[in-house]
Amino acid sequence: MAEETKKIAGKYNQGRGRRKEASARIRLYKGTGELIINDKTGLEYFNGSTYFPNLIFSPLVLTGTKSKYDVVVKISGGGKKGQAEAIRLGIARALSNISLGSSKTLKSAGFLTRDQREKERKKPGLKRARKAPQFSKR
Repeated sequence: MAEETKKIAGKYNQGRGRRKEASARIRLYKGTGELIINDKTGLEYFNGSTYFPNLIFSPLVLTGTKSKYDVVVKISGGGKKGQAEAIRLGIARALSNISLGSSKTLKSAGFLTRDQREKERKKPGLKRARKAPQFSKR
């Protein structure tokens, strides 16, 4: 897999995205629209599912630059959906660094806004964050 990383060397734009427990570092290189996540292809990383790569590429599709950039991602933490949304935010931030025109488009579509919802902590005396044990009157 190191061969793929060597192939994509040179100048890049970067962005960082986070969602729930997932944290992603994105690099956009001039290229043909390839997606590499943790040294694997996008389909290989998401076990053949096309939903997550489509979700990830939505900022590039919106700005019409999907075939102009290769996306290289290092991600850790969270589940697949949280990771995909963190990558999408990082790509949108990297694109907004490239040009101001795309920044307005991405902002109006909501791609530059971080989803701040996190998992709520478990409270003492409860089974989960809010679920209480069953109440018995007698």
